[in-house]
Amino acid sequence: MLRSFPRPALALAVAAAALAACTDGPAAPAAAPALSQGAPDGRFVVLARAESLPADLAAQVAAAGGTLEQAFPELGVAVVSAADPAFRARAGRLAWVESVAADLAVRQAEPARVAALEDAPQAPALAAGGAGPADDEPFYTFQWAPAAVQAPEAWEAGFTGRGVRVAIVDGGLYGDHVDLRANVDRAASRSFVPGFAWNQDVGTFWHGTHVAGIVAAADNGVGGIGIAPEATLIGVKVLHGNVGPFDGIIAGIYYAATPRERGGAGADVVNLSLGLSVDAADRQVRADLRELEKAVDRATRYAHRQGATLIASAGNDGRSFDEHRTWVGVPAQSAHVVAVSATGPLGWFRGARDFARPASYTTFGKAVVDLSAPGGDYAYPGTERCQVAFANRLCRTFDMYLSTIRGSTPGGEYTWSAGTSMAAPVVSGIAALVIQAGGGRVAPAQVEAALRRGAEDLGKPGNDEVYGHGWVNALRSVQQ
Repeated sequence: MLRSFPRPALALAVAAAALAACTDGPAAPAAAPALSQGAPDGRFVVLARAESLPADLAAQVAAAGGTLEQAFPELGVAVVSAADPAFRARAGRLAWVESVAADLAVRQAEPARVAALEDAPQAPALAAGGAGPADDEPFYTFQWAPAAVQAPEAWEAGFTGRGVRVAIVDGGLYGDHVDLRANVDRAASRSFVPGFAWNQDVGTFWHGTHVAGIVAAADNGVGGIGIAPEATLIGVKVLHGNVGPFDGIIAGIYYAATPRERGGAGADVVNLSLGLSVDAADRQVRADLRELEKAVDRATRYAHRQGATLIASAGNDGRSFDEHRTWVGVPAQSAHVVAVSATGPLGWFRGARDFARPASYTTFGKAVVDLSAPGGDYAYPGTERCQVAFANRLCRTFDMYLSTIRGSTPGGEYTWSAGTSMAAPVVSGIAALVIQAGGGRVAPAQVEAALRRGAEDLGKPGNDEVYGHGWVNALRSVQQ
């Protein structure tokens, strides 16, 4: 049973979209985030030697000077708060304890983003019932990614994600959005951020809402369309204002993958457009981070055993993990997680169709990347403005990914952004199509195999440091 509990103020930063403000140029590789040495409020993640916990766990924790906040018996993981500075050493001497790790914190600035469509003329009304899927979606004009990965051909073959459950482990999901509400399982959606519901967040962007639209914005004649427009979305809030702690990420993955008959979300696919990319060269940071990695690994292994396919963003650091060997990415490098790098065109508004071009910001390296997918880019130089259909924007805006946001006015609930956070849900959407094509519950290994076999082998033959095992393709994947 999961219980509500307090969260530290500093936390694990989302691998949020590397978004461009209207005056920004291409991003340089990100600097290493600053890690705090120890949880600010004395919060620890305790790993057992086995994937089980003692029956008198709370009593043993109390005797060591701590308070049990949450326990995951099937993972052998417990979350403990302790004001007593001696707790860590005392708990570490318990026979069943493998390690006690401070819940390390990372803080990053909230990402910038382009202006929302609410600042442009509203989309014209289109008649429903066009020649094919998405023909009646006004904003499909700007959505180059679905066609680039042959999603419309997969829809026409009968695969839309119907019956497949996709958990968006992220920030708030705006469940009342006109393009999302038909697909959101509100009853199964949960928040692991005390004091906030699954459908709450800050500002008008709402990262989790943008991600959700890429997966499953409905084919309803309004706005845009998702890669799997009939998939079921489950909001699992573990971030608020783009930050959240390690233990919240563990709780979110655990809940998302746990079958519904046991009180979980019963997700077939878990999208993780979040993460930590950090240089772990410091000995103490490396020691704590290694144990926190183990805890996340236990959660992702559990999810894999439950039959959930896990898809994560590779990161927006613009670095090679093969060259920077002290860098660690979580959950991108966690067990059974498919990590996705990002691609995007340069000058789509002028006819560029280089959709598989590596994005300027994407993390890469065989050590982390499994697949690549459209995530958009903002590297087109200058401040030239372009008129495309009914939208007038900086020309580079149109190279980004248009999707749903919270917005502030009806009809203004969309904007463009770019990042591996946008690439991961493209793969999650294709995974949903694959699962539907396989008749329902399909083992994660089979889903991953179909994604790899369907992907286009770009870059160096075989496993490539930029594209991993290939650039995803929806039609070829469902044919597997």
